[in-house]
Amino acid sequence: MARRYDTNDATDRVTGLREAASAVRRGELVVLPTDTVYGIGADAFSSEAVADLLAAKGRGRAMPTPVLIGSPNTLHGLVTDFSEPAWELVDAFWPGALTIVAKHQPSLQWDLGDTRGTVAVRMPLHPVAIELLTEVGPMAVSSANLTGHPASEDCDAAQQMLGDSVSVYLDGGPTPASVPSSIVDVSREVPVLLRAGALSAEELRKVVPDLEVAN
Repeated sequence: MARRYDTNDATDRVTGLREAASAVRRGELVVLPTDTVYGIGADAFSSEAVADLLAAKGRGRAMPTPVLIGSPNTLHGLVTDFSEPAWELVDAFWPGALTIVAKHQPSLQWDLGDTRGTVAVRMPLHPVAIELLTEVGPMAVSSANLTGHPASEDCDAAQQMLGDSVSVYLDGGPTPASVPSSIVDVSREVPVLLRAGALSAEELRKVVPDLEVAN
């Protein structure tokens, strides 16, 4: 039976974050608010938990799960060949609605799907998400919805779609924004905007002028 906690209530928030962290460590799924839409998350280093996450969404391995982190410093252990423009993007837009695709460290023992040697990483601008990520480390997190359905902007929508496949729901109220993050691929020589979301190409080019836009 799924448990749900109101993170706007001080007591519920403490209990909810503790229960969510315990669930993640047990390899279970949790739903958490972010600064874009609600996410469904699991321990990034548990291949079984990530497989359960994909199954809960009805999503295949061809669409790998992004990873959320609680601090830019965590990048040092996750990615390699991270360019100067990539760090400039991190400095300018993290925490926030920018997902960065980079080459992951080949030594990492994880299975996020068919990643082809890369990982999509983001640091969200949401205190509940940051607190959980700081406690448990990197999490595989995808939008908290069934594949093909709209992303959840509140906890009710997430729970209606995902039900008891999730152990703990952290209800932070409606998300501040309904627009997904922008995605920039920095694994190539020139940064490429794969998806324009909360950040436009014009905003991103103020930091990386040579940014290209994928067709």
